[in-house]
Amino acid sequence: MTQYPLAFYRAALCFLVATGFFVAASFSHAHEFSGFVAAETRLFPNGALHAGQKNDSISFVAQHEYYHEFDGGSSFTFVHFYRLDSADRERTHFDIRELTFLWLKEDFELRLGVRKVFWGTTEILHLVDIINQTDFVENVDGEDKLGQPMANISFARDWGTFDLYWLPYFRERTFVGKGGRLRDSKVVDTDSTQYESRAEEWHGDWAFRYAHSFDDWDVGVAQFIGTSRDPTLIDEDDDIKIPRYEQIRQTSIDVSFVAEEWLWKGEALYRRGQGEDYFAWTGGFEYTFTRVWNSQIDLGVIGEWMYDTREEEDATTAFENDLAGGIRLALNDSASTEALFGWVQDLSSPARLLFLEVSRRFGDRLLLTAELRTFSHQPAADFLYAQRNDEVMQIELAYYY
Repeated sequence: MTQYPLAFYRAALCFLVATGFFVAASFSHAHEFSGFVAAETRLFPNGALHAGQKNDSISFVAQHEYYHEFDGGSSFTFVHFYRLDSADRERTHFDIRELTFLWLKEDFELRLGVRKVFWGTTEILHLVDIINQTDFVENVDGEDKLGQPMANISFARDWGTFDLYWLPYFRERTFVGKGGRLRDSKVVDTDSTQYESRAEEWHGDWAFRYAHSFDDWDVGVAQFIGTSRDPTLIDEDDDIKIPRYEQIRQTSIDVSFVAEEWLWKGEALYRRGQGEDYFAWTGGFEYTFTRVWNSQIDLGVIGEWMYDTREEEDATTAFENDLAGGIRLALNDSASTEALFGWVQDLSSPARLLFLEVSRRFGDRLLLTAELRTFSHQPAADFLYAQRNDEVMQIELAYYY
């Protein structure tokens, strides 16, 4: 199970205690507690292909958040996350999602601690989002992230916003264990992780991003220098792969443009240091039909194309040349009922991924979500061939407070 080192937890505890004294000494009383607890089940109708895998699982989740705002507008945020899973011990894990002090000044904002930062615009693949490591045991969609230790200073001006990041400690990606589904035939051994840098996880990474909104455009340009969040998986033997993290330089851009009911969006990057230099991009549109069928329902149609110049032979992603589509329904009812149906079609093979995500609230506290993912026509050479039997139905009921 991927963890912070003991020294980090001690430092985090000291930071939390010190901030607690600062909170107690302040005159502000803006304390907020929130969070959720949830129960989740995963059902796999097809038999497991790999030794040790379980066909079903039950897990329990808790995430709690404390927020405090000081008189001058500065604030402190603490968010922790824990999951207990019945099938996969690697999915049982604890993480500090946020532990951040924000110092707010007229000319700049300074954030210190652990944070989550999101870059990007597209729906299916978050290509340029590189600050945080993916919490891969949570979900294969890549949207769940581990907290990242950092110092971030931000300058907002009329000509745009400039952010500078120093990332002193690297978080390893979490991987599904032997008992879990949605994995390769070989288990990833995170205890044998390799690094290109001699400093290993203590290599200091840097990033900056310039973002600006004008008229109907939103543009972001970023540079990242440091340890790649995407490991190269090395075959160790018949049962194990070892992750290796290289030093990279990545330049990226993300763009979105709104034209009435049309939303055009795109992301692109150029990366050096992880094998051959390569380009990758993803982009497309979302068109929203409002008040369809003479009702309050909104219907969105999504189309995106994903391409990686490493192509199928060398790409470390399943989306090296794929076309994606989707339909989004928002009922705009009191229960905030929403649904997203999507598919991803490989343009160089018959491989196809289908997914459905549905959510609905019950009262002010309960949220029911359901996800269905299925893999279709996966050829033996496809990136997801080892998961061809891992059709999954996931249901979660969460209580928010």
